[in-house]
Amino acid sequence: IPPVESTTLEKKDIKEGAVFLGLIGIMDPPRKEAIRSVKECREAGIRVKMVTGDHTITAMAIGRQLNIGTGKTAIDGRSMDSMDDAELQKVVMENDVFARTSPAHKVRLINALRANNMISAMTGDGVNDAPALKNADVGIAMGNKGTEVAKDAAEMVLADDNFASIINAVEEGRTVYDNLRKAILFILPTNGAESMVIIAAVLLGIAMPVTPAQILWVNMVTAVTLALALSFEPMESDVMKNPPRDPDAPIIGGYFLFRIIYVSFALGGAVVAVFLTLQNQYDMVTARTVAVNSLVAGQLFYLLNCRGLKSHPFGRHFFRNKAVLIACVSLITLQAMFTYAPFMHSIFVTTSITGNLLLYPLLVGGGIFALVELEKLAAR
Repeated sequence: IPPVESTTLEKKDIKEGAVFLGLIGIMDPPRKEAIRSVKECREAGIRVKMVTGDHTITAMAIGRQLNIGTGKTAIDGRSMDSMDDAELQKVVMENDVFARTSPAHKVRLINALRANNMISAMTGDGVNDAPALKNADVGIAMGNKGTEVAKDAAEMVLADDNFASIINAVEEGRTVYDNLRKAILFILPTNGAESMVIIAAVLLGIAMPVTPAQILWVNMVTAVTLALALSFEPMESDVMKNPPRDPDAPIIGGYFLFRIIYVSFALGGAVVAVFLTLQNQYDMVTARTVAVNSLVAGQLFYLLNCRGLKSHPFGRHFFRNKAVLIACVSLITLQAMFTYAPFMHSIFVTTSITGNLLLYPLLVGGGIFALVELEKLAAR
């Protein structure tokens, strides 16, 4: 054993008096949910890259456990120092494990991803991660082990320091975005159908199939009940199997425009056809009452179409959104009051309908539902 004043320990110093007891290895394995989350990321079109300051061999070993990269190669910081920006842009797309990296390397990797038109989300917890967290499109700091510098530099903070929470956030974000699109896809065509009814009446020179007061009623009851219900729609089964959307893609694209025009003409035309059919057989009040109920029925059935953007609405998740079921029952109740309550007759100039007249709204609603499902089948 060397003297106390010695500051080094060399092999020649250990001659006797030392007994080998063994070696201790400490391992910090990845969480099981992290391995599962990486797999879910891959299915969702999200590429996971590991950027660490650890040794290259350690980085490759962790990469193999997480199924990140090939598990056989890793790019180290020294190699990145010898690359110019163009070379790094190519390397960052071909490799997923980066070891022995410094804060400057992490920033360069973020810039290289951005140069390839990639959206980057960076996670980190230390002071040295702050520049990359600030530079990334979405900086995500650890809430428990993360430093205050990292939290201040990030846009988001993980309360549980769990990678799986990021995937849950992606699922929730995609669900919210899909539900927003569903609400738009419901509101615009149904309002378009109402406009088509009025425009058709003007162009054809016929009496209005629905009065302004009746249009206001339809807008009020459908907006309060049907449109709001779609915001509670649960996550679709394939939401994490679709690739990320183009950040420049509009909410209303070509397909949405087609659906809006398609449903507007189909529903508006059906309501006008019902009115013209009944106008010569019944009085004007009866014809308009059936036309309004046909318009509402068409919107009610179309709501079911909108529960799936391209999938059919019937499945094991059909009853999960209780808000839709409550909205449908509420709308039917309100529309029954509109049709059969005497005080409603005096306000909206309507009348009670019975017998064969009740088939017209059902035929219009069922017809719209079938037409849209056929269109979705063709789209799939």
